[in-house]
Amino acid sequence: MSKNYAMTAGKREGTGKGTARALRREGKIPAVIYGDNKAPIIVSVGAKDTNVEYNRGHMFTTLCDLDVDGEKHLVLARDIQLHPVSDNVLHVDFLRVTAKTKIAVDVPVQFINEEKSPGLEEKGVLNIVRYTVELRCSATSIPDLIEVNLEGKEQGDSVNISDAELPEGVTPVIDDRDFTIATVMAPRKVEEEPVADAEEGEEGAEGEEAAEGAEGEAAPAEGSE
Repeated sequence: MSKNYAMTAGKREGTGKGTARALRREGKIPAVIYGDNKAPIIVSVGAKDTNVEYNRGHMFTTLCDLDVDGEKHLVLARDIQLHPVSDNVLHVDFLRVTAKTKIAVDVPVQFINEEKSPGLEEKGVLNIVRYTVELRCSATSIPDLIEVNLEGKEQGDSVNISDAELPEGVTPVIDDRDFTIATVMAPRKVEEEPVADAEEGEEGAEGEEAAEGAEGEAAPAEGSE
């Protein structure tokens, strides 16, 4: 699990588009903290810091130590609204978490032992169906990634969730089937055009045109005799 990142926030008064616009002019964005059977807290966070953390790609899987006017909150970003053009963060929903909090979260997949897959060694192609897998786990024990073993996989084989090495206490949200994460496919055959035949055909056509031209030039000579 990744080390927590830290951010600061301040309590804010008022809601709505007008308040949000005013915050953004000050370099801040609106956010809310909810969960753990406590009343929500309406806050604002720094726009620059929030966008930096969001662009690192870890906010949905890494806990945040959020300091709200000196009061510490352990939270996890659960929903982020983005600007439709700039992709800058416009609003963040933070969930309060404890060691008892169970959540469902998308975790990246990493494939291992590719060199031990006969199908890939024979120039096969790994066709990835799922780049992330939704897992159920403790909010304080979210894995950075899950490793999926390709050892022994032949061309035509499926790589399923059963091939993944899940940490203790972590289970897939889809639990009614051994779903596919990737497949090992045979290499695509590239059909080569018969270039040589085409060139021969062109040469043959040129030869025929030359012969016809020669016959046409000989005809007037016969008529002049």
